[in-house]
Amino acid sequence: MDKLKVGIIGLGKISGIYLENLTKVFSHKVELVGVVDLLSERSASVAEQYKVKQYADVEALLGDPAIDLVLNLTTPQSHFALCKQALEAGKHVYVEKPLSLNVEQASALVELAQKKQLRLGCAPDTFLGAGIQTCRKLIDDGWIGRPVAASAFMMNHGHESWHPDPAFYYQVGGGPLFDMGPYYITAMVNLLGPVDSVTGYAQKSFETRTVTSEPKKGEVIDVEVATHIAGALHFESGAVATLVTSFDIWHHSMPRLEIYGTEGSLQVPDPNTFGGPILFCRKGTKEWKEIPLLFDYAENSRGLGVADIAQSIVEGSDNRASGVLARHVVEVMSSLILSADKKQQVAIKHSCQRPLPR
Repeated sequence: MDKLKVGIIGLGKISGIYLENLTKVFSHKVELVGVVDLLSERSASVAEQYKVKQYADVEALLGDPAIDLVLNLTTPQSHFALCKQALEAGKHVYVEKPLSLNVEQASALVELAQKKQLRLGCAPDTFLGAGIQTCRKLIDDGWIGRPVAASAFMMNHGHESWHPDPAFYYQVGGGPLFDMGPYYITAMVNLLGPVDSVTGYAQKSFETRTVTSEPKKGEVIDVEVATHIAGALHFESGAVATLVTSFDIWHHSMPRLEIYGTEGSLQVPDPNTFGGPILFCRKGTKEWKEIPLLFDYAENSRGLGVADIAQSIVEGSDNRASGVLARHVVEVMSSLILSADKKQQVAIKHSCQRPLPR
């Protein structure tokens, strides 16, 4: 087939890097056709800058036969409805994380895509970058022996100090787990395989947040979700991971992600990035050594998941940042919250294949 023709719904803060990468870095595989946003002046500006169509509304974009794939960059609360609408219109879909707000919605999208024989993809695609792919090769090649455990910490004090419109981060579908958890859980599934059960604890440490960033400085946000979640993940392989995600922490010195094996330990790069550094320490030694990156896409390469869909269509293969993987991640996150509510371990019902390495 020719280049995969893409239409974007939603032109918020994250859209900038997608626009740049789809029109430059991945232009050999995809072609940006048009855009739409709730703010028509914003979509008009983007359309003019990138010389693409500006659609009057979502229906106009979905009705354009020139569009092969819809890139959904709206806020999490809109992911399910818009992805469903796009799939029903016969379009492939790639959506920002999370795939949906719960596993029932995620399953409905996976099943609809399968029924219509369409590709469904979901962020993050950072695990396809140079950093985590290099870690994947090191693990697969036996550098740390058999992986037995992992530690993952994503802790800061929230987005209200820098994001121009941070309220949705504290609504259902937001919080540190659903906002940042997909990066860490997806990376661990890529490195260790799928999760089979979880145990979690969760709390909401502050009832409100005050915005200190422009243009909504001084606005008070009601917090609807847990903002500190601590959990244990048990993988089908037998490995056990500790995961903490928090918007309640000012400072910390914990590792972002480490994998521990029978023959050594591996410090994985920030799962929210595509590059390095990577540190390795073999058993019997005390010195960490930096490992060079073995793959391309070390810079911010958001859109790599869209390019992977284009490649998968050509090859007749499954895309790596898939809807099935994203559903698994949604279920892991939802189950951590359910475990905290019920004060018991929760089994994961929807497994997935470990994504193929690049």
